[in-house]
Amino acid sequence: MKSVEYRRLGKTGMTVSELCFGALPMGPRQKNLDVDTCTRIIKRALDGGVNFIDTAQVYETYEPIRRAIHAYDGEVIIATKSNAATYEDMERAIQEAREKLQLDYIHIFHLHAARATERIFEERSGALHCLLDAREKGLIKAAGISTHSVAAVRKAAAEKEIDVIFPLINIRGMGIIDGSREDMLAAIAAAVAAGKGVYLMKVLAGGNLLDNYREAMDFARRIPGIAAVAVGMVSEAEVDYNLRYFNGGDPGKIEIGTKEFAVVETVCKGDGACLKACTNEAISMVNGKARIDRSKCLLCGYCTEVCPQLAIRMI
Repeated sequence: MKSVEYRRLGKTGMTVSELCFGALPMGPRQKNLDVDTCTRIIKRALDGGVNFIDTAQVYETYEPIRRAIHAYDGEVIIATKSNAATYEDMERAIQEAREKLQLDYIHIFHLHAARATERIFEERSGALHCLLDAREKGLIKAAGISTHSVAAVRKAAAEKEIDVIFPLINIRGMGIIDGSREDMLAAIAAAVAAGKGVYLMKVLAGGNLLDNYREAMDFARRIPGIAAVAVGMVSEAEVDYNLRYFNGGDPGKIEIGTKEFAVVETVCKGDGACLKACTNEAISMVNGKARIDRSKCLLCGYCTEVCPQLAIRMI
């Protein structure tokens, strides 16, 4: 069985493992695992050859990542992101990441922009300017965008100052905004042709494609020019399973517990904030209460961030 593959991330000069560790599911937005457990899971991935971790300011997973990478003998590429729109807020986000991860610089810092339009770089020009200044100062190595939007990927592909793009794509096209699966594939191809570093999110559509794991993963890995696939993992067994597959072996069988969000109706006030936050129209109002359609939910957790009553829980 071959070892994990490493690929160049566009023109960034960075080389990353094809399997990227997605830190969202272990944090408070989803499983809310304790810090020691999270640290063990991340270390398992690093020991297996993974050198690339994707996180975000809102994931609240900096602490276990810090522990794991500083206990590891080797460089780990860290990508994080912030919803900041202004120069000052992005400056604070970069400082927070550097302090909490205890790093002199962050390798990749994204505009966190799931629902972005083609006007993203105008609407958040202050935050982008901050990223470019931080890159010039050596506080970050690459500026990027994380998005579910075809229009934003197209725009980023043509934006010379953007180094890395982190788009949503999967074999069923679930969760893609303002376009089809083919539209996103074309946008990704344009980004690759422009020399951008591209790695992928939601290739299992938030768990909806777990029953077709190999087919879904094979589809994503065959997209020309992509550097890595980010996969969320919440146990050491899941890490081992993914490593076996990415190392070219038979992953075997694993009992991956179903994860889904549910609304506690006695707590829900029906204010609709979650509907506006959902990127995939997976939430509706029924009898004045929010209801989540699991077949559409991507487990991104954006709804949990905006619910003032904390009525949306992972079960």
